Amino acid sequence: MTTAARPGQFTGATDNSSNGGLFGDTKIDGIPDLVGADVLAAQVAAAAAKVSEDVATAKELLTNADAIATAADKVATNADVVLTNADVGFTNADVVLTHADVVSTNADVVTTGDNVTSIAGSVSAAAGSATSASTSASTATTKADDATTNASLALGYKNDAQTAKTAAETAQGLSEDARDLSVSAKVLSVDAKDLAVPAATAAGNSKADAQKLAINPANQSFTLSDGTTTGLSALSYAASATASATTSTEQKVLAQTAATTATNYATSITGVPITGTDFSAKAWSVGDGSADGNGVDHATGRGNAKDWATYTGGTADNTGYSAKEHASGIQAGNTDGSAKQWALGGGNFVMSTPVTGSGGTVKYSAAYWADQAASSVANFDELYYGSYASDLAAVQAHTGSTPPKTVLVGDLYFNTTDSAVKYCTVVPSGGDADGTWLPVQATDTSGFATKGFATAMAIAL
Repeated sequence: MTTAARPGQFTGATDNSSNGGLFGDTKIDGIPDLVGADVLAAQVAAAAAKVSEDVATAKELLTNADAIATAADKVATNADVVLTNADVGFTNADVVLTHADVVSTNADVVTTGDNVTSIAGSVSAAAGSATSASTSASTATTKADDATTNASLALGYKNDAQTAKTAAETAQGLSEDARDLSVSAKVLSVDAKDLAVPAATAAGNSKADAQKLAINPANQSFTLSDGTTTGLSALSYAASATASATTSTEQKVLAQTAATTATNYATSITGVPITGTDFSAKAWSVGDGSADGNGVDHATGRGNAKDWATYTGGTADNTGYSAKEHASGIQAGNTDGSAKQWALGGGNFVMSTPVTGSGGTVKYSAAYWADQAASSVANFDELYYGSYASDLAAVQAHTGSTPPKTVLVGDLYFNTTDSAVKYCTVVPSGGDADGTWLPVQATDTSGFATKGFATAMAIAL
């Protein structure tokens, strides 16, 4: 840097006219110093102008730094999507590197500008000092202050430029990472391509298999792409299902008909046979309400179970009577008689009324014959007294009974004293309290002829 002139450095300087002074004999001291001050002021002004230019350059560098930061953000974004578009990632990485180079260059320019400022300023100041030294002197101090301020700003801008350079280097690192990711993405893309080929083949096989499974002709078997699976198509099964549906409909009609028939056989009481002479179970059980002989009720050879069990107003089938009638009925037409009549008697259960028959075939109830037996026993009791120790005891017991009984000739009792049956030959009367009783004895046959003698006599005679 050129050093400004200093007082006392001017060759031939003089203070008086005798020595060739400029102002005669008047002594003017310090002019060289004033000129030197003007030169210095001009240099300062030039330096300030350069600083202003550098400020403008620094601002431009800051703008570029912002652009670099924005590009770095874009690089980060592009790094996220680099797997989707690897080529775009590479392009953005190149852009980031370019901006990083620009930042480095601008930073160098800032440093070089600081060094050139003094040289260019000195040359410009020297030329300008000749024409505007007096004008610059009045503003030199102000410009010097501005220069100091601008120098500080320039230093700040330099620091900002350095920060931008660091950011650019970081962006470059991110770009390199993005490039690595894009390479990995390219590898994955190749792998995906390798997988896509067999997948496409499998998809084609699946499509062909699906077509076979769906619309292969009915009842025609096929083999799928795996070479082992065989079968029939959905179309074939649909045809079978349609046929089955038709058969099912027919079977349904038959089932409904059978159900109706079964219902009729179970519950119909219309008085009309279900088929032929077959009536429903309910008709055979409780009747069908028919009165013309065509149904079950009171029809010859038929009759319902209920009538056969309980009906007592006539026959169950125009011939036979019900179980109840045979058990306890009193119908005159039932010539066999009921069990109750045979037990108690006929004609409303009158014991002495015959149950059935007339004349020599008259038959009576058990009650009648029991009564007759009881009467016989009573008659026998009148004849046989039982066992007693004496004739008097037997007579007193017989006549003292309730009601009192009468002793008759021929009455019997067993005499426990004589161990013999005795019979009455004379009834008690007057003072004879017991009458006359003789033992029943066997006839003595010792004087009778023998069988052989009798036979001989018969022959002889």
